[in-house]
Amino acid sequence: MMPVPPLLGTMAFAGCVVAVCAGAVQQDGGVQAEEAYGGYFLRLGAIVCGVSLVAQIAVSCACGESIEQELAVNSDSTRVFREDEGISKLVPVVHGRKDTSTPLNKYTVKEVAQHSNRSDLWIMVDGLVYDITSYVDKHPGGVLPMENMAGKDCTDVLANYHAARVFKHMLPPFLIGEVTDYTVFPHVADFRAVRQELLRRGLFETDMRYYAKMCTWYMLLLLSSLYLSLHGQHAMIRMSGAVGIGLFWQQLAGLGHDLGHSGVTHVFMKDHLIGSVLTSLMGISTCWWKRNHNTHHIACNSIEHDPDIQHMPLMAVSPRIWSKPFWSTYYEKWVTMDAFGQWAVGHQDYLFFILMAFARFNLYVQSLTLLLSRERVHFRKTELVGLIVYFSWVGAVTLSQATAFQSVAWLLLSHAASGLLHVQIVTSHWAMETHHGRAYNDERDEWYITQLKTTMNIDTNPWLDWVHIGLQFQIEHHLYPRLPKHNLRKARDLVKVVCKKHGIHYHEPCFFQAVRDTMMTLSSAAAHARSSKKGKSGFYESALWDGLTLSG
Repeated sequence: MMPVPPLLGTMAFAGCVVAVCAGAVQQDGGVQAEEAYGGYFLRLGAIVCGVSLVAQIAVSCACGESIEQELAVNSDSTRVFREDEGISKLVPVVHGRKDTSTPLNKYTVKEVAQHSNRSDLWIMVDGLVYDITSYVDKHPGGVLPMENMAGKDCTDVLANYHAARVFKHMLPPFLIGEVTDYTVFPHVADFRAVRQELLRRGLFETDMRYYAKMCTWYMLLLLSSLYLSLHGQHAMIRMSGAVGIGLFWQQLAGLGHDLGHSGVTHVFMKDHLIGSVLTSLMGISTCWWKRNHNTHHIACNSIEHDPDIQHMPLMAVSPRIWSKPFWSTYYEKWVTMDAFGQWAVGHQDYLFFILMAFARFNLYVQSLTLLLSRERVHFRKTELVGLIVYFSWVGAVTLSQATAFQSVAWLLLSHAASGLLHVQIVTSHWAMETHHGRAYNDERDEWYITQLKTTMNIDTNPWLDWVHIGLQFQIEHHLYPRLPKHNLRKARDLVKVVCKKHGIHYHEPCFFQAVRDTMMTLSSAAAHARSSKKGKSGFYESALWDGLTLSG
């Protein structure tokens, strides 16, 4: 069902912006000398938001953080902490099955691994085997994450992505057996203990005061940027408004990211609905984002399965991506390097920042492609209306500029400023390890090790956490994705202790070093691209392949 009141509100917002634009421009195209009523309300709204934000920050500094509602330490091995809507509770590790008269079937890890496709999909959770084949197409998080975890140990994936009620009500009917050789590695036990401690301390519960401050900040950015864009008396002032809009999109993406992970209210449909309504301000489909991002989390830096490193023919983070043509399970197409791809990838270190500046246009295309497809998604109509609202107000502000040149400049500059978000996203992973196929096979690439090998943090001062919108704690976010971002720094302290104990590399450079590492990775891949040659496939293949296969 379409949320009519929120959509009417966003449509009214778009109408107001269009009206303000009309009032800001004279018939001859010049800017009015006197401020229109629309400008007055924008300025007043920005002032109110600014005062409110300062007041909220002052209260937070005076009162301090909320006191953690800690639960008693759990000493019962048959029970664990899980959360529903962010509230921690102590529940059985395994919920009982209805029919206990017959013993469970026995399987080995190798036997379970044979059931690893969409039409025959088994998983392991806490040493038990579940046949979830009949549920694959009903999975709210999409089919692709299920396919990537088929035949694997899903204990940590399920615990970190799902609420307690899933274990109690949804999982038991699919139980078919138990694993006879199930092993919990020492480092895995410690990472699970970190999650238990986070739950015991109540850190999965969202502090709504944090989001009250952030939403006030978003509105301050939006209203002040619109005022500058529409009522600035000089072109440079209006262009500063464009930069402000770009930063608004970058900042709002942090909220969209949290909603996509059900990390605000912790209710899947509620967070999804809020995110879908916000399409009218973000211009990016939450449906598309969840489809893409859920797959990325599960198949992080997998050459064949992770869409976030599949950017051929424009970019490639490793020569392994074009060593041989491969089938992308996300885009459902063959990925190869043709002559244009060889040139583009061969110069990607020079093109990087240009591509990041215009990457937002690609997200519009991706969003519309999914929403106009036949694929099953939630709130399709809501998001389509939201995109109409978004393009209406952005288009109105663009066309309100004094000259055609300034209109083009405003549009490009606002999108270039939002490119900071894309730089932040790619630096979290592109300089880290990539791998072929599906991970989670043994101790060397199980859930926690894979996330740490493919993800980096950004070392930053706590006062600058708002700049990075939570992306500075990508390690902790990938390990515990439902943890609210205002508690990720606390999780970081616990995770680093486990990594040090087990000798696991924890990569956390500063932002500029992370960008430098990313550029070096792209430069290295570019050099390989320039030296690649046509293979038997008819496409360019990395010269590195000959060395790896002892051929040539």
